[in-house]
Amino acid sequence: MTETKKMNMIQALNSALDVMMTQDEDVLVFGEDVGYFGGVFRVTEGLQAKHGLKRCFDAPLTEGGIIGSAIGMAAYGLKPVPEIQFADYILPAYDQLVSEAARLRYRSNGEFSSPVTVRTPYGGGIFGGQTHSQSPEAIFAHVTGLKTVIPSNPYDAKGLLIASIECDDPVIFLEPKRLYNGPFYGRPDEELKTWANSGLATAEVPVGHYEVPLGRAALVREGSEVTVLAYGTMVHVAAAGIAESGVDAELIDLRSIVPLDIDAITASVRKTGRCVILHEASRFGGFGGELSALVQERCFDYLRAPIERVAGYDMPYPHAFEWDYFPGPIRLAEALLNAVEYR
Repeated sequence: MTETKKMNMIQALNSALDVMMTQDEDVLVFGEDVGYFGGVFRVTEGLQAKHGLKRCFDAPLTEGGIIGSAIGMAAYGLKPVPEIQFADYILPAYDQLVSEAARLRYRSNGEFSSPVTVRTPYGGGIFGGQTHSQSPEAIFAHVTGLKTVIPSNPYDAKGLLIASIECDDPVIFLEPKRLYNGPFYGRPDEELKTWANSGLATAEVPVGHYEVPLGRAALVREGSEVTVLAYGTMVHVAAAGIAESGVDAELIDLRSIVPLDIDAITASVRKTGRCVILHEASRFGGFGGELSALVQERCFDYLRAPIERVAGYDMPYPHAFEWDYFPGPIRLAEALLNAVEYR
């Protein structure tokens, strides 16, 4: 029987890194403060002490240098897992990711690959303001050659990170920082839950090696009236919004947006005839627009209402008005009712 343990997302990610570093000496971890300090959120805590300075080390404050070094390491056969301390600071490395990591296999006709897994905390809900709260997933999903993965719970976080590290292509692994210590249902006035007391099965995590395949969505809740597509923190917000609306909604956790489980999406929307898309990133140009187009192309004859999108507003992430910006359960419930009441 597989040994399991209750873990929060921090512990699950740490376990994934430890398992892979133990199993494969080519796996190494580096970034700003990830070594001795164990990372600003302690995801890499203890790895340097266990695996040594050469396999878990601190890097200078230069995101372009961190990712550029990782790409060079990967080309020579290593499997680097660099950390960008906050996703908001990944843009100085965007050229390296787009022009080098994403193109290396194609440009070399398969002679080289770029098995780089870039870990970075993302999203809001912690009063981080405009420079510690952004959700940049859409700009990576647009780049051919990059995979983009977003877990919503400890079980998936560990399994997806292991699968990402074992993948020969570059992966952007976005960690919803609001979920590190427990699920969050979008109601800031409620008592905070930890993963240990959440009652969710996904807090029970195997101790050893396992994978959650990239590109396979999870059916979180079955329903008949409308399909809700979400990922990351918004999976939990969606669950709260569904309960608040009273609508019998089917909830799908995408888990990765590239590769995308379009078959699971199509099957659900064709069953329910309605679709609501929820993400924290700003609405205009967000990944919800691509999801909406895909659903319309594949499910047009089955749709009984316009596709609804619930997202952040098209403005910098505010500090003082965080909960006005944050797409919470009330906004989702309104969209669900709009969808089912449409005539």
